[in-house]
Amino acid sequence: MTVRTPLTLRAFGRRARGLWLLLILLLAACAPPAGAPVPQPTAVPAPAFPVTVTDDDGQTITIDKEPQRLITLAPSNTEIVYALGIGDRLVAVSDYSDYPPEAASKPKVGYIRVDIERVIGYNPDLILATGAHRQQVTPQLRQRGLKVITLDPKNIEGVFDNILLVGRATGQTTAAEKLVADLKARVAQIESKVRQTGTRPRVFFELDKSLFTVGPGSFIHDLIVRAGGENIAGDADRPYPQLSLEVLLQRDPEVIIITDIGQYGGETPESVRARPGWQAVSAVRNNRVVPINPDLVNRPGPRVVDGFEAIARALHPEAFR
Repeated sequence: MTVRTPLTLRAFGRRARGLWLLLILLLAACAPPAGAPVPQPTAVPAPAFPVTVTDDDGQTITIDKEPQRLITLAPSNTEIVYALGIGDRLVAVSDYSDYPPEAASKPKVGYIRVDIERVIGYNPDLILATGAHRQQVTPQLRQRGLKVITLDPKNIEGVFDNILLVGRATGQTTAAEKLVADLKARVAQIESKVRQTGTRPRVFFELDKSLFTVGPGSFIHDLIVRAGGENIAGDADRPYPQLSLEVLLQRDPEVIIITDIGQYGGETPESVRARPGWQAVSAVRNNRVVPINPDLVNRPGPRVVDGFEAIARALHPEAFR
């Protein structure tokens, strides 16, 4: 039997040896000189604690060490915590916290009415509350020595500020800054699209069929304005006014956005069109009654930008084709 030298060595033996020698010399040239320090991977610095933050009630809270046992008293706060990648630190959440889906399996402590003793029993080192808790719940928790941060944004920038606040309070500043930068980029893109339309349709944002809506001071009003709409309740003296049918007909919205849909109230574009007297409304005549997932606009958390886009699409569908 004749043993053959592999082609790569037999045909290119001398050249291959030369190439190997050249490679070795190149590697030697790239190596650090003898005794030179070997570069080490850069360590990510641990978050510096204690930190002091000021919440939306103007309260100053000092957090001594990075919180590991969080409780949220609103679905929006729950969503912020998960968006920062620390959902595993939640020991309990508010009722109705169902996003992301794994939040639904967390223990519940109430919502507007909070079970104070149950909260205390979870031994939290940080609680994220809302403006709805400032009169009763938050004072009780603080009297028991618990750290409470109130989040109560009035506009979309306030939502972004809240995300940064929670990031700083939990040692997730970098994650919060990246998240806010991404959300702001999306907002800028949406605003650019609606500006190009050159129109500002009149809009009625229906919270429920008793004609409660949104006015200045609510972050949903801010979303409407920034999405290129004219809120027909834009001159209201409160964040959540109730309009009369007479006023609604007089102001004749060109777009009606409904959020009391499905399990939240069962309203549909068809049920709105069937209301007595509403056939005179431009939005009804032109089939511009648009349902929107209420969680996207009623929860001032990271998904508020999804709600912003949904409103912009309802007002300016031509800009998104």
